[in-house]
Amino acid sequence: MRRLRFLQKSIRMAAAVVLMLSLLTACTLNSIVEPPSLTTVRTLEGEHAGKDETRLTYWAGLSNNAASIKSNLEDIPFFQEWQRMTGAGLTYINPPLNQGKEAFNVLITSGDLPDLIEYEWINYPGGPEKAINDGIILRLNDLIEEHAPNFKHYLKEHPEIDRQIKTADGSYYAFPFIQADDKLRTYQGPIIRKDWLDELGLSVPETISDWHTVLKAFKEQKDIEAPLTILGNSGPLSGIEGGGFIGAFGIKKGFYMEDGKVKFGPMEHEYKQFLSLFRDWYAEGLIDKHFATTDTETQDMNMIMERSGASIWNAGSGIGTWLPMIREKKPEAELIAAPYPVLREGERPKFGQKAPVVGISGGVALASSTLHAEEAVRILDYGYGEEGHLLFNFGIEGLSYEMKNGYPTYTDLILNNPDKLSPSQALAMYTRASYFGPFVQDTRYMEQYFSLPEQKEAIRIWSDTDASLHHLPTLPMTEMENAELSTIMQEVNKHVNEASLQMILGVQPLSEFESYLQQLKSLNIEQAIEIQQQALDRFNKEPNAQ
Repeated sequence: MRRLRFLQKSIRMAAAVVLMLSLLTACTLNSIVEPPSLTTVRTLEGEHAGKDETRLTYWAGLSNNAASIKSNLEDIPFFQEWQRMTGAGLTYINPPLNQGKEAFNVLITSGDLPDLIEYEWINYPGGPEKAINDGIILRLNDLIEEHAPNFKHYLKEHPEIDRQIKTADGSYYAFPFIQADDKLRTYQGPIIRKDWLDELGLSVPETISDWHTVLKAFKEQKDIEAPLTILGNSGPLSGIEGGGFIGAFGIKKGFYMEDGKVKFGPMEHEYKQFLSLFRDWYAEGLIDKHFATTDTETQDMNMIMERSGASIWNAGSGIGTWLPMIREKKPEAELIAAPYPVLREGERPKFGQKAPVVGISGGVALASSTLHAEEAVRILDYGYGEEGHLLFNFGIEGLSYEMKNGYPTYTDLILNNPDKLSPSQALAMYTRASYFGPFVQDTRYMEQYFSLPEQKEAIRIWSDTDASLHHLPTLPMTEMENAELSTIMQEVNKHVNEASLQMILGVQPLSEFESYLQQLKSLNIEQAIEIQQQALDRFNKEPNAQ
């Protein structure tokens, strides 16, 4: 990964912009370290495993919290226990941290596929139905029917989820991550130093004007180098793209619903207002000047070292991680949630972070080349049964949790770790509750994980939006629809990200916005909206529509 310097000669700006996929990605293919080939892995297995033991290969990325402690999945207690409980022989392969998408492309191109692959299958070029027809992964319908009793039972009990995990052709393609309870789906929003506000005689900001006043005060009166720090390279739920400040203008970065009609935020005229705001704030030095390449580690350091006083991040890995560390040096420090910004006082936020019921990440598919499909399905089915549900959400009984009056209660190993691990790090060692995977997330995890009063209040504040009214469900699409949509959006997103960055940084004038819109239309964004609309209309006509 390379860190780019900004506002250099305009010839270097083009290189920076190209790296801005997802408004602001900083990883390149050139930095990928390929994982060992599966041929090599299987050779090593033969040397170390008994001849009669069936071993399956499992490809998945490390979470950031897990990666801060261990470099390999096989060294993490959860993955060891999963094998023990299922009696499975699993060899884990994890790509380099934060390079999963690039490593996945290398993996698919190689043709040497592991038995199980954990990935964002909804984003496979052409969609998951094409992945099946390309001979990359298996259609799972018959396998689920015959060998996944737990998963089959869950889907029978939850038909509204069943219809979101299939393609429009009716194909099951992966064992998904499911956040069925609405309380689990909001966990991110604006975070600010309350003690600084008190010191400066300021209230918690609610409007865009309030935020400008606060950030300017942090800059000028507290001499803070980067008043607002936001992620530029960690995906659609972070920073600007997570709703944040763009939502104040009544739009969001991607597709959304407005009275049953699909819209795409970056082609609405309100998007120009958002660009103008961030252009002004950037020029005033209110945003970290390196925002486009800021990763989670940099964001952590900005907040913990008091280089920044506000951010947009999670209740767990944000407030729950930063506040205890800041208080080690400043016991009086306060870090609290602020509501999602609005333009005018008294307005209710239209948008905010809202995760989908069926997670984009965490779905596990079976390679079409696997010789052990039945064994793989049984391993994955475990996470949807009662015993597996406890393991995935709470870990190992007697170690990471204890049953108290029927309630799985985390031990001090998680909440007051003797090795000084934060709760988010400890959870990543013994569970998958705090990120994703092939299981159903449990609300009792969040009830305990968000132990600080500041975290509990944050969830209440960030949930107080109309995001659910505008949220698109996971829409089953045909292979043709997915193929056309992904082809269009690849070019559309590239154009949006490049043009947005140039206008925010002042490289291009805002007068170029109309030209930018015309270019979006020439890239067939209107056809992409129509595809989404057709899928939504079809979804709403089916039984059990949400």
